[in-house]
Amino acid sequence: MTNRSPRVNPSPSSPSSPPWILIAGVSIVAGAVGLMLYPTGQPNSLGPTAAEPQADPISNARSGTEPETSDNTISQQEADVLASRQTPVPPTSAALPPLPLVPNMVPRSPEVIRDAYTFAARRPDILEYVPCFCGCETAGHSGNADCFVDSRNADGSVRDWDTHGMACTICIDVARDAMQMHTSGATVRDIRAAIDSKYSNYPSQTPTPSAPH
Repeated sequence: MTNRSPRVNPSPSSPSSPPWILIAGVSIVAGAVGLMLYPTGQPNSLGPTAAEPQADPISNARSGTEPETSDNTISQQEADVLASRQTPVPPTSAALPPLPLVPNMVPRSPEVIRDAYTFAARRPDILEYVPCFCGCETAGHSGNADCFVDSRNADGSVRDWDTHGMACTICIDVARDAMQMHTSGATVRDIRAAIDSKYSNYPSQTPTPSAPH
């Protein structure tokens, strides 16, 4: 009897991928990574490059270069107001036009109203630097003097009155306070500081220039 060795079926050989496909894949991946790390060509036009100067508001402020903002307009407005003031003090001999008819319903006595108008007429060098707080800046007023005097002649004397101050308690009281402090010897700057402090809680104020030194 013949002994036979058991037949062993050879295992099917696993197909191996051609090596050139693997090499090509590695090359593609390496090329993509290289482009990401080391880009070439022109810089991206959608964003600033490192060489482009960036706006620095702090540097602009230190160098004196201010951006164009509404602050410049406000500063120019204040300069225009200051230039429009400095009305010459009228001669003491200058006659005053007749005061407007005082209505029956007025917030103060006729004597107080008359004194406020007379002081505004005689001392523009004081009341043009004293603000008003009744909201009359909406009517173009830039100081308490405008509440009583509408226009002046070249020498500072009154040409036309403004009737606004006649029926306004705040206008009259500010003028009376300024007149009393002036009579007691206070300077224009002291009067302005006292008026600003007394009426600081009022919500509005005319764009009145600062009193001169």
